[in-house]
Amino acid sequence: MRPVHTALAVLVAAVWGFNFVVVEIGLDHFPPLLLSALRFLVAALPAVFFVGPPKVAWKWIAGVGAALGIAKFGLLFTGMDAGMPAGLSSLVLQVQAVFTAVLAAVVLRERPGRVRLTGMAVALAGIAVAAVDGGTSGPVLGFTLVVAAAACWGVSNVLTRKASPPDALNFMVWVCTVPVLPLFGLSLLLEGPERDLAALRALDWSGVGVIAYVAWVSTVFGFGAWGYLLRRYPASSVAPFSLLVPVFGMSSAALVLGEQVSGLRWAAAVLLVGGVALTSLAPARPAARTEARAEARTTAAAAVSAGSRPAAAGASPVR
Repeated sequence: MRPVHTALAVLVAAVWGFNFVVVEIGLDHFPPLLLSALRFLVAALPAVFFVGPPKVAWKWIAGVGAALGIAKFGLLFTGMDAGMPAGLSSLVLQVQAVFTAVLAAVVLRERPGRVRLTGMAVALAGIAVAAVDGGTSGPVLGFTLVVAAAACWGVSNVLTRKASPPDALNFMVWVCTVPVLPLFGLSLLLEGPERDLAALRALDWSGVGVIAYVAWVSTVFGFGAWGYLLRRYPASSVAPFSLLVPVFGMSSAALVLGEQVSGLRWAAAVLLVGGVALTSLAPARPAARTEARAEARTTAAAAVSAGSRPAAAGASPVR
């Protein structure tokens, strides 16, 4: 990658890591579901009028919007509001790579190899260590909600891969339109109109800054820049930079919010980031390709047993 694009990838990771600190501050101003609804409302408007019409089927936009916007961020913000620390949330959320790999194996028939299975086991060990640390320093409910948010993120990743959007920014802006009304409805139902109105009436410049950051900086800029990098470089070159997100998340939470990082949390970070790296970067084995290789081997063996000479290796479709 060119140095300027490497810097852009690091910047996006920093933006996403610091986003957890901003959300923690925002939860002092808004109920979690209302904050999530405002995030997607501001991210979608007015951008939706400038990105053009959707370039994938609406079923994919609706599916990703429900899994990512309503479920993932609703659970994440609620978990953080229940007491899950910002830095630990940024770390635990990375277990989404394990959920993505499992769902891809079931839905997309991608067979994980030994390296990916090892990475999943290491990452789950990191989650276990983080759970022990969270159990001694935070509520179990908040930890569970963030893990559930990671699972929903895995679902949205698989749906996004099925959709294969040609324009990541266009896709993300249209996805942002889906959760707005459902999240507002859930906020009115679960958090109450009185609490929502009180938060909106008390809106100050700090609250405006929080909404602007999570909507425009983290969502529109972050996903737009990430999609731009993925269009220019292979995913294997871009994906490793996402491992910097919990590094920036934990360090910024310690610096800005004064969160203490225990030895257990550092151990969980090493295990989880290392496991996610193995899970994310190890190549999967699509079932169709595996079956094709098995069929080719069977054909070659039959040809040899019949006394004929198989095709040259360089011309074989197996290679």
